[in-house]
Order: sequence, then C-alpha cells, then structure tokens
Amino acid sequence: MRAIRLMEPKHFEYVEIDEPGPPGPGQALVRTERMGICGTDYSGYLGKMPFFRYPRIPGHELGVTVLEVGEGVANVRPGDRCSVEPYMNCGACFACRRGASNCCETLEVIGVMIDGGLCDRFLIRAEKLHPSTQLSFEQLALVETLGIGCHATDRGGAREDDRVLIIGAGPIGLATLEFTRLTGARITVMDMVESRLAFCRERYGVEHTIVFKDGGEREQMREATGGDMYRVVTDATGSNRSMSAALQYVAHTGTLVYVGITTQAVSFLHPALHRPEMTVKGSRNALPRDFRRIIGLIEDGTIDTNPWITHRTAFDAVIDNFDAYVRPESGVIKAVIEVGEEA
Repeated sequence: MRAIRLMEPKHFEYVEIDEPGPPGPGQALVRTERMGICGTDYSGYLGKMPFFRYPRIPGHELGVTVLEVGEGVANVRPGDRCSVEPYMNCGACFACRRGASNCCETLEVIGVMIDGGLCDRFLIRAEKLHPSTQLSFEQLALVETLGIGCHATDRGGAREDDRVLIIGAGPIGLATLEFTRLTGARITVMDMVESRLAFCRERYGVEHTIVFKDGGEREQMREATGGDMYRVVTDATGSNRSMSAALQYVAHTGTLVYVGITTQAVSFLHPALHRPEMTVKGSRNALPRDFRRIIGLIEDGTIDTNPWITHRTAFDAVIDNFDAYVRPESGVIKAVIEVGEEA
C-alpha cells in the first residue's frame, strides 16, 4: 500500500507499507481521498514542530471514505464521507474528564506523534469521524484547520464591536478570522506578506490590515483603535519573536491567545503582563463540537472554503512540490493533496 513518510526534517520518502487489516471493535477502516497541508506539516518538515516524532507518515487534515466498520460502531457506516478529528485522547486524564479532549495529558495526534493519513487506507477510532452527505472531500479536509481557528476564537472570547488583532494570515490565522468575523468584532490583521493581507481585504472585507516590517505597526494600531489597542490579540505566527512582542498590542484588561507553536523561548518583562492585568491563554487543537459546528456552517454556506485552496498536487508529485509550498513567495494559502481518485 502506498504511503509517504517524513524520515527526518526535509527528507520525504515514498514507501510501501502493510495493509491495515480489518477494523476491530469501535474502529473504522477508511480510505484517504484528500489531505490538506497545514502549518504543522510545514513545521514538521522544517524540524520546527516540538511535538513531531520522526519517522512519521503525515496527514491530519483529511477527507476520507469509510470502507468498513468494526463491532459496536453506530455513528458511521461504509460509504460515508467524513472529516477526521485527529486527536487520539485517553478519555481518563484530568483534561479529558473536564471535556478538554483537545489537550489530553497523553494526547497523540495522527500525522504528528503517530502515523497519519498520507497513505491509501488506515484504521481509526470511529468516534473520531464526522460525516457529511453534502461536503466534498476537499471541504472535509479543511474542517480540522477551521477547528483550530474556531477553538482559538472561543479562547479569546471576542464579542460584538470588540477590537481584535490577528497576527499571521496563514491558514490558522485565516481560520481564526473566519470565526472572529462571526462574533461581530472589529478586526485588524497583521502579516509580513502583503498578498495575504490583500486576500483578507478582498475575501473578508477586513478594514484594517498592517504590514509588519518597519516598526511603525503600533502607531497604526493606535489609529485603528482610537488609542485603546485590542481587547483580544491572537498570535498565529509560530514565531517566538512575534509571540514575545504581542503583549504590547493588548489593551488593558485584554486577552492574548497563542495559537501558533514555537520550539523557541517566548520572553517578555513581567510588567508588560502585570500592569494591564492581561490574560494570556494557549489554544491547542479543537473540540468534537467544533467539527460538528463547522460542517454545518459549510453546509449552509456561512463558510465558503473555495477561496482557501490555492494549490493542489497529486500524490506522486508531493515530494517534488512540498519544498516550494513552504516558501511565502509561492502564494500558498492552502495546498491539498489528491490521494484518492474521487472528487
């Protein structure tokens, strides 16, 4: 069976692996149809993802077809099209008992800590499958990315008319933007790449965008907020320098959310946190309810995923194309791998 394995940073290999076998109780056998490439995949490729274990078959943004189900499975059946919730939680730790399966103490994310879906077929816990009769496989593959932004938005707690700053207009920043706009908040987006900011203006009607380059960003923020700065700031860059600087953009009594991940130290002088009585939060993964909500929002047209997908690649061309996708000048917003033959 075909698979692509990331052996070590910057070294993919096409490999043949064993068939997964029949599903056991509570499991489903699925066929990968589409895989979205996300920031975690890029960071794993570059050796910058702290949770990534090598060698690894990537793939956690997935649109799949159910082929067979094991004993006791009732939520899906053969032939169902599904999005995959890739977070394999234990169900028993403190976080899981509180309903926070996204940050289980022994969490294993497929495609990151354990092998994922960049292969023809694999077994998964059936409870982690979220079906839709309406969505395409590409749409289903984008649900997990959107889930990250959904959860990050919930962590920030933005309300109508709040001033919100999103730093980083890559896929996770855009996913956060998707859900922040639904709160009615007034949004500013900052990024180093002008084409990404143009996408935010043209696609989402974002009034204020800031190119991070010359040190004048804070003054632009003061103008955009009437001097108040931002009730919620979400940093989706994965840059420790950006994450360290983000405190200066938060309004007094405001909230800073880190959704990007870095292996480097994030540092700041304590008064920057203490003086404004700021709240700093991490945001990790997403919750099962987020997947169900997002599928419904795409089905009813509230979220349009079509503008997101800027690049597609066949399975056999992944290794040739992947390195280019890492570079900002490629213009990639979301690249999708066509694993199966179905549309």
